[in-house]
Amino acid sequence: MNKTSMMYFDKDDVLHLAISDEPEAGSVEISPGITAELNVKGDLIGIEILHASRFIRDSVMESVQAKMLGLVGERHTVTQVAESAEAYPYPQK
Repeated sequence: MNKTSMMYFDKDDVLHLAISDEPEAGSVEISPGITAELNVKGDLIGIEILHASRFIRDSVMESVQAKMLGLVGERHTVTQVAESAEAYPYPQK
């Protein structure tokens, strides 16, 4: 039986997204801090995100900045992107 759920572990700042209740047979780190969980057939059954609050904040900020710079849904030259980035600098962490 497949069951989708999301659990956030505040103390560790870990977000776990489960798309199946099948047992985990293995995992693959798809990028630093993001792990794909797999069943015995190699199908995706879940995702674990470490430092979840920072990951979500940064992902949302990137989307907002892309929208503000007009980069969503349009093609731009490298020069246009560089000029836009200078006009709206990314806040330093």
